[in-house]
Amino acid sequence: MTRFQSPSEGISQEALAGLVAEAVQQALMQYGVLLDAEALVSASKVAGHVAAALPFLPQGQRLAVGSFKGEWSGLASDFFRIMAEKIASGGSSISVPALERVLPKPETGRPITERAAELQSMLIEDWAGEVAGSTYLEEKLRIPRSTLHRWQRRGEVVALRKGGRKHVFPLAQFVDGRPVPGISDVLSAIANPRLAWFWLSRPSPELDGRVPIEMLREDMVEDVVRAARTLS
Repeated sequence: MTRFQSPSEGISQEALAGLVAEAVQQALMQYGVLLDAEALVSASKVAGHVAAALPFLPQGQRLAVGSFKGEWSGLASDFFRIMAEKIASGGSSISVPALERVLPKPETGRPITERAAELQSMLIEDWAGEVAGSTYLEEKLRIPRSTLHRWQRRGEVVALRKGGRKHVFPLAQFVDGRPVPGISDVLSAIANPRLAWFWLSRPSPELDGRVPIEMLREDMVEDVVRAARTLS
């Protein structure tokens, strides 16, 4: 399996892009979108490659894209405009500065503590990524409820309150049925579980844009803990 192949389905990114492109082309033709043959193929290819790229991104980057609340139609139009200008000027690729003028940028300079009330009012599914309750974790990851609750009491796992007394657990924090090393240290530095997971699951300026939870999964504990303590 290559890094461009889905672990769950075994399909490559290129193959998935082709399937999506074919479906998009059929949809455009079915609804009578007026494009010449070359433009029809190009539009389908772009849609296919963009859609197929997302499932293969690291979770933190998927979350960042998912949190974008801007105007997607305008963003897509700007992308094609820059592409057309680049090609017309004799270039064959789009420069990074050109893309930076269009693509959404993560917020910087805003203290993480200011997000507590905002996160409290948001649905967990809208910002936390894949989460599951104790029943799923027991059945799928073989984590006994008693063990999970013990980890929760000791602050060794991120537990997000959902509703009254129910808690759900972000799946990205588990490796081989255990929380990744460093979770307890991060929770010691950032006591609010929602704030802690918000920081863990997004590119961090303190870590040169890397995603803390992905670094913990790669045993880069010291760097992540040091960055978390600077926030506290």
